Amino acid sequence: MNLLSGEFRNTLDEKGRLSLPARMRSELPGANLVLTQGIDKCLWLFPPLQWQELSQQIMANTSLFQARARLIQRRILAPAVEVEIDRLGRISIPQSLREWAGLSRDCVVLGISKYVEIWNAEEYERYLADNDDEFLAATEDISKVLGGLAL
Repeated sequence: MNLLSGEFRNTLDEKGRLSLPARMRSELPGANLVLTQGIDKCLWLFPPLQWQELSQQIMANTSLFQARARLIQRRILAPAVEVEIDRLGRISIPQSLREWAGLSRDCVVLGISKYVEIWNAEEYERYLADNDDEFLAATEDISKVLGGLAL
């Protein structure tokens, strides 16, 4: 699988279907994907192999005897559903996930290397505006990790 990237604006139809951009679909390894709650009020969409790796890592590093671990399991693993890209390039987003992420008509679809985020467009714009200072601080931190990588 090639790396997923790009920011796309798409419309959620009245039946809860969202068209995935053609460029993004061409990078996905098949028609079956896993959709779940993400962090920051967005949905995460994974190819099956990446989902399997993530869910195995979560389970291997959490315990059902720890409250925080159960919270992570319940918020990320439990709501996960398999979705299929239909012949028109759409996925059907279950109502419970649409409601959780506040998805309405206008959505933003972000390719982030090995997974996709799906946001309500207004929520995403708010998130960017609210986190601008944090983004600048994060770029300073990552520059230390990258060791002055010259681009």
